[in-house]
Amino acid sequence: MDQSGRYANLNLTEKQLIAGGNHVLVYYKMKPSPAHYNPLSKSDYLAAAAHFAAESSTGTNVSVSTTDDFTKSVDALVYYINPEKEDMRIAYPIELFDRNIKDGRAMIVSFLTLAIGNNQGMGDIAHAKMHDFYIPPKYLQLFDGPSVDISDMWRVLGRPQKNGGFIVGTIIKPKLGLQPKPFADAAYDFWLGGDFIKNDEPQGNQVFAPMKKTIPLVVDAMRRAQDKTGEAKLFSANITADDPFEIIARGEYILEEFGEFANHVAFLIDGYVGGPTAITTARRYFPNQYLHYHRAGHGAVTSPSAKRGYTAFVLAKMSRLQGASGIHVGTMSYGKMEGEKGDTNIAYMIERDSVDGPVYHQEWLGMKPTTPIISGGMNALRIPGFFENLGHSNLIMTAGGGSYGHVDGAAEGAKSLRQAEQCWREGADPIEYAKEHRQFARAFISFPGDADKIYPGWREKLQNHIGEKKAAVLV
Repeated sequence: MDQSGRYANLNLTEKQLIAGGNHVLVYYKMKPSPAHYNPLSKSDYLAAAAHFAAESSTGTNVSVSTTDDFTKSVDALVYYINPEKEDMRIAYPIELFDRNIKDGRAMIVSFLTLAIGNNQGMGDIAHAKMHDFYIPPKYLQLFDGPSVDISDMWRVLGRPQKNGGFIVGTIIKPKLGLQPKPFADAAYDFWLGGDFIKNDEPQGNQVFAPMKKTIPLVVDAMRRAQDKTGEAKLFSANITADDPFEIIARGEYILEEFGEFANHVAFLIDGYVGGPTAITTARRYFPNQYLHYHRAGHGAVTSPSAKRGYTAFVLAKMSRLQGASGIHVGTMSYGKMEGEKGDTNIAYMIERDSVDGPVYHQEWLGMKPTTPIISGGMNALRIPGFFENLGHSNLIMTAGGGSYGHVDGAAEGAKSLRQAEQCWREGADPIEYAKEHRQFARAFISFPGDADKIYPGWREKLQNHIGEKKAAVLV
């Protein structure tokens, strides 16, 4: 049944819809099923798009007797299509989206239920993927947004509240398999040179590393590292769980153990697998803690190879609405995971107050920023190019292998990361900079594969600057 007469209005303009402020706008890449439509026919494409909008809002595949005039007033409407580019844009009235009964606040679960819900399984749609969305001001104000941001971490570290700079972090490696004491020892070693340690996404309360045995040792390691270095240290503890009450129990226990250093603690939630409920539970119950959104598993829908779901950009934008203080955003082609240099727009969307997305411009109206967290195969050699591409270093980087894989250990690995950022900030030539900075120089022999690829000829240029192990490595 062609429903384009009801669920489409190509006379609507984006400018009109944004000025009205009553619609969430969503941009999809959508292809109708060739078994049902001619995907390049404008009328067929519009019919498929209208059915998609119907299933995303008030309709189904047939007319129903219970529809009234009010129901029709909150129909989702297709307002733009380009069959050749598989472009489809839909306007969703904000009245469609569910609200909390206790405080009237907005829910990401409701947004996803409509915009990425039954429409993902429609037989007449080959695939559809959300690439961007726009939130109008009066709906934006109903989302929590972050309660804590990177400036609160800079404050703990004794840095300026604006442009406080690079937070050098790591992930305890191996991600699984360490018992409590080796885990805490690994944390202490890194903290002698770095700032921030996070649990990796599966670390929590394994039988071989119970939280109630591991966390007290981590607290002791932090205390000793702070005493030795005279610098504050930060820890991001994984409190992810299926049960919101378990999330709260873990968080309360961790804060009790850290005591006077509670403001040195972030809470990590695996936000993709745990979902909006886990994120919102942590955001609302622990508003004084930095909320660290780990996105493990997101590639199932966000990968460029996936034709359904939504993109990494959409995931990051939703994380700011939900209240994440920071979210992993990939390495923009400089690390080991999927990504492109143009993924800088993901970082810009979550950290700036006024910014262009792939399609829509978003004004955040003073909502606190969400920190880009960089991880996935990073080491000191990749950092200068990464920051040159991004344009700033006001972020957290968690380099696991880049720290623990350094030939001289985690503390020296942390120092090499800091030196690499300073090299970029000073606009120095990395090879020349390495000659005067031992930890950065030693990163070349720690990661020779990257050194060969990024800095050809480094062996000859640095042979007098990389220390006593050079002969074994250079042959």
